[in-house]
Amino acid sequence: MLYAITALFALQLAGEAIVQLTGMPLPGALVGTLLLLAALIAYGRTPAALERVGSTLLQNMMLLFIPVVAGVMLEFDNLTRQWQPFLLACIVGAALTFVATLLSFRWMLRLQAKGTQE
Repeated sequence: MLYAITALFALQLAGEAIVQLTGMPLPGALVGTLLLLAALIAYGRTPAALERVGSTLLQNMMLLFIPVVAGVMLEFDNLTRQWQPFLLACIVGAALTFVATLLSFRWMLRLQAKGTQE
């Protein structure tokens, strides 16, 4: 389990380094996640330790949102003055997330159906 957590932190650090060195307009955590995706595709499966760590993180995901909520509350005055763009960003972000999840799910179902036919 320690190796899996170390791998996740190392990939995030690598993502941050790539963003700093190249000047990409992306968050380092996203680049690290893409590196993790590439590594998992190359490996061909999810290691059991990484699956356990990922499952534990997902079960406790609400704890990861506490700093975000605290940050929003610190900016509450700005939020009350500019609530329309914030609301629009929330709605558009949720809609884009929903569409991306839907398309990914449909793609995975098609791949699974092709795999069972062969």
